[in-house]
Amino acid sequence: MNQQLILVINCGSSSLKFSLICLSTKHTILTGLAECLGTPEAQLTIKKNGEKTKTGLVAPHNHRKAIENILTYLKEQQLDQSIIALGHRFVHGGEVYSAPTLINDQVIEKIEELSSLAPLHNPANLIGVDATQAAFPKLPQVAVFDTAFHQTMPEQAFLYAIPYELYTKHGIRRYGFHGTSHYFVAKEAAKILDKKFSAVNLITAHLGNGCSISAIKDGRSVDTSMGLTPLEGVAMGTRSGDIDPGLLLHLQQELGYTAEQLNQLLNKDSGLKGLSSLSNDCRALEDAVLKDNHPQATIALSVFCYRIAKTISSYIAALESLDGLVFTGGIGENSSFVRTQVVKRLSLLNIHLDEEKNEATRFGASGNIASPTSRPCLVIPTNEEWVIAEQTQQVLNKE
Repeated sequence: MNQQLILVINCGSSSLKFSLICLSTKHTILTGLAECLGTPEAQLTIKKNGEKTKTGLVAPHNHRKAIENILTYLKEQQLDQSIIALGHRFVHGGEVYSAPTLINDQVIEKIEELSSLAPLHNPANLIGVDATQAAFPKLPQVAVFDTAFHQTMPEQAFLYAIPYELYTKHGIRRYGFHGTSHYFVAKEAAKILDKKFSAVNLITAHLGNGCSISAIKDGRSVDTSMGLTPLEGVAMGTRSGDIDPGLLLHLQQELGYTAEQLNQLLNKDSGLKGLSSLSNDCRALEDAVLKDNHPQATIALSVFCYRIAKTISSYIAALESLDGLVFTGGIGENSSFVRTQVVKRLSLLNIHLDEEKNEATRFGASGNIASPTSRPCLVIPTNEEWVIAEQTQQVLNKE
């Protein structure tokens, strides 16, 4: 087989997503997910040509075992010899990494140092590197960072109004996340709008269980809603987003909350889940509103959509012109309800929807859903795996 393939790895603490991508034909050969790792329920699902194959993982049910099974499958399909490199998603690159980087011992050491900024993510991402290096010892491996795209933000956007030495000595600042997603949809939007990427000005809204909004000026991120961690910004599935910092002191001093309890509250029990007391799944809440007029689901979605619209509107301070608004992510791509509720608050930006186009755009469809007199409003399915593969190839070309 003459194809040159890149295996993309997105490793979590108990899961491992992967894709096999051929850049020359612009085709995703297969995708897969290993889930429930570390438990007897661990299983591997691989999707190829529309067909899914599921297998259970035997002990020790870990990432290495999942990689072994993936390698076995690739060999059976005669695909393993065509893999030229592996690309890994890393959540946090701090200020050290603003571009994709070839992984070596020094890079691994630096990523470990950055783990204090992303304790739930970077160590898990490194597990994927360790497992794949054992399985593919001779292949180059590349780290692609969620934070990299946002390294172009100016100080006025990334600094917190706290003592400056906390930034200079400890790196405490806004970093932003979902960078590969914002970068991908911004490039696609530039093509749709027939503009050079280096000249496009957009607001991009990545809406899923995690949500972030970015302002993109001349193809560069100049502001974004997530901060030091993925907790800052708009309300999300289970995350609170922006709150009064004094609230944490109040909960600690008056109600006896511990640091662990605060973390649980803000990251796992808040957002849509906390407000609705029903679910963090936007689809379930929409059903509850439309079918049962569920009062708390109504409140949750109202807060969710208002905060998104409010953040989008605030980015007029970061941009001198605006070519359009882009929705992406699981909710952004599929929820016509959320898009309607957000955009109806953006009339001062001259953004209005064509409701027929809005209702018709979901399940992987893309396009301009704005009315004829409106500024463009685009729905673009994200493809972070494609960005990782593309940037892995760029590193190989440089090397």
